Amino acid sequence: MEEFMEQRNENKTDLKMIKMSDVQSQTVDWLWYPFIPYGKLTIIQGDPGDGKTTLILNIAARLSKGEGLDNDMKVTEPVNIIYQTAEDGLADTVKPRLELAEAVCERIMVIDETEKSLSMIDERLETAIKRTGARVLILDPIQAYLGGTMDMNRANEARDMTKRLSLLAEKYKCAILLIGHMNKAGGNKAAYRGMGSIDFFAVARSVLLVGRIEGEPDLRAVVQIKNNLAAFGHSKAFRLTETGFEWIGDYEITADEVLGGIAPKVNKLEQAKKMLRELAETSASVQSSEIFDMAEDLNISKRTLENAKKELGIKARRIGNSWYWDLDKVKPE
Repeated sequence: MEEFMEQRNENKTDLKMIKMSDVQSQTVDWLWYPFIPYGKLTIIQGDPGDGKTTLILNIAARLSKGEGLDNDMKVTEPVNIIYQTAEDGLADTVKPRLELAEAVCERIMVIDETEKSLSMIDERLETAIKRTGARVLILDPIQAYLGGTMDMNRANEARDMTKRLSLLAEKYKCAILLIGHMNKAGGNKAAYRGMGSIDFFAVARSVLLVGRIEGEPDLRAVVQIKNNLAAFGHSKAFRLTETGFEWIGDYEITADEVLGGIAPKVNKLEQAKKMLRELAETSASVQSSEIFDMAEDLNISKRTLENAKKELGIKARRIGNSWYWDLDKVKPE
């Protein structure tokens, strides 16, 4: 009995309470709004060969130069990055890709795993972030960094590992990107085609799906399938060419279409341009509120409509208290 009580006392944890009045409110800082937050975990998943690593290396290359993919990637100075890969050779694959993307390779670093393989809970991760001041840590693929004894399909083990990684991200305001292969389960439920235990999906604040676009062999889609911190971001696309990587930006496609290998039902950007061209045939100028209402009836987002306006060279002007779009110089098809 005495031995039991001693053991019980050893396992006892003192109760500590936190008053919410003592917690300082903070806003989320974003590397790429609303896709990649600083201080959090982001998962980027997709089938092998669908372009996940290509996307990540090109993001890393842009960041190393102090640039972003688009205006939502707010980068004011060059960023230091730690990139761990277990699938590609550094000398014959990673370095040539970075050089093709014109990266500043001095700012992209790798933890040497020659003597000991790295895991998600390895203390070298924290040491490396502290020493380099890295704002981005990439583990590609995450399955390779679980450690020899960890089973990613066991919820308790997955939860403990991802929690420790989350605390590391938060402590150093570092964006941690976990690159994962999809499993072979059927159906279009992206969360359950991800990496083992659903706890990986649960702990990440943002999850991006990278996949092929049916009927477009050179295009890849980037679709956000989870976001706990902001509204979902607009789907994006990039092109893989003989000369490398080409960022396209906004693209009309859903996660179900990517996962199901289904061609997008309609290209909303083209639909928006068609609507504006048809309007231009009968009207030289139309009130912007009327155009937005017409687009809403066709399920065309304001962002897509604005992109169509820009591509067609349409200018807006104010008359009294209203804005009008001048359609008399719309670019022909």
